[in-house]
Amino acid sequence: MNSLAARLDALRGSSPPVPHTAKTLAALTANPECDRRALLDAAGVDKDALAAHLNLPRPLRTSAIALDHGAAFERRVTAQDGAELVRLLRETLDLTLPEVSYEDVNAVGGREPSSLSLRHTHTCNLVLGAARDKTRARTLLNHPVLRLTVAGHPAYLEPDIVAFQHHETFHIVEIKSFPVIDGQADPAKAAAALTQAAAYVLALRELLTEGGLPPERVSNRVVLVNPRDFSHRPIATLADAAQKIKSLSRHLGRLRRLPDLLDQLPPSTTFDLAPDCEANPTRPREELAAALSAPRAHYSPGCLHHCELAHFCRNAARHQGRTEVLGTTVRDDVAGIDNIALALALTDGHQHPSRDRSDITQALRHSQRVHADFLAGMT
Repeated sequence: MNSLAARLDALRGSSPPVPHTAKTLAALTANPECDRRALLDAAGVDKDALAAHLNLPRPLRTSAIALDHGAAFERRVTAQDGAELVRLLRETLDLTLPEVSYEDVNAVGGREPSSLSLRHTHTCNLVLGAARDKTRARTLLNHPVLRLTVAGHPAYLEPDIVAFQHHETFHIVEIKSFPVIDGQADPAKAAAALTQAAAYVLALRELLTEGGLPPERVSNRVVLVNPRDFSHRPIATLADAAQKIKSLSRHLGRLRRLPDLLDQLPPSTTFDLAPDCEANPTRPREELAAALSAPRAHYSPGCLHHCELAHFCRNAARHQGRTEVLGTTVRDDVAGIDNIALALALTDGHQHPSRDRSDITQALRHSQRVHADFLAGMT
């Protein structure tokens, strides 16, 4: 075990690492400046367990009904060896293939976590075989297992479909249960789906690179399959994930800063919950909170939607009077002033602005005058 792995293991403590998924990788792009999140994710710390021990509210989880609905829609699309999916791909990618073979990787080793390595090996054989042999190129892989290196550790990922198409180009296909209504999907949900697909594209490119093939053979364009309008009939759209791929790749590269981030922590810092023989945490909450406060956080209200520790960071930001608790718009508008008390002092003249803060101080005072005139007009 190398020294970095040992340090990350010490940071996590006695609990096993939480494996990465496309969703957790996508969360890296949501707040790339947060050192606290980078360290927790790199070490595989169970953030939900930390939040539960600290009695923090957590983001809303997808309901069982929504999960069942999504699974039913996916089964509909992939039924009869992907017949409906093949039709959609022919329409979306302008395919002229008379037939397409269908491989279900789920049939290899079952769905148990212990089978991931076996299913990944099987996926590699199918992908590389199809890449090198044109007679095997017309293949759909259902739930292949890809692997992406994250902070020096392998993370197993499972896209819905990998489509091997003509012209030696691979496409990732994601089946999502949120609808496309009048040709438009929910922008936030579509963006999240593209970010997850970006992780699969990077993983597939890593597979090709390890097999001695050019990673460019994986397309930046991914196919999203959704219900059309308010029906169960599927519709496929081709979406460009190039910016998402670049963003995720850049943020994964930032994890190479881990040695520097670890060096900034006090000695013996750990997020270990010290579970007893019945797996109940025994770590004093104050001690855990102090350890979590050691890495620098970068809170924004959007964290409440995707990070289990967002309320911990928000409470700390409120206690420190930081501008980010007022929202990203306010934080960006007063860039360079990270404290609410300082912003108010500059506004009312109790604090003389430095040269680099003169412009923002003028803007704050102008806003105060506009607000005062507005209140006077209401009386």
